[in-house]
Amino acid sequence: MTVWWAIAITCAGCYLLKLAGLAAPRRVLDHPGVRRFARLVPVALLAALIAVQTFGHGQELRLDGARLAGMAAAVVALLLRAPFLVVLIAAAVVTALTRLMGM
Repeated sequence: MTVWWAIAITCAGCYLLKLAGLAAPRRVLDHPGVRRFARLVPVALLAALIAVQTFGHGQELRLDGARLAGMAAAVVALLLRAPFLVVLIAAAVVTALTRLMGM
């Protein structure tokens, strides 16, 4: 299988998944379990992505001081209720400065 076949199959799968969501009956979407799932899954997925990007390096876990400092800066900015763009910039700047200092 070539890469282009894999891309085409993935595109078709994404399209069918989107179509299934649009074709779902209203009574299914209004079910409390489905609503709770739809509200909580994005948070869990985002947390998992953040954890992988912060602590993952290839196939292993590694504590990177610069990434950890950037994550701490993002947490502080979030606790101060900064806008999302400010949170991203704070994390990036702290990570860059920490790397610049050689940590």
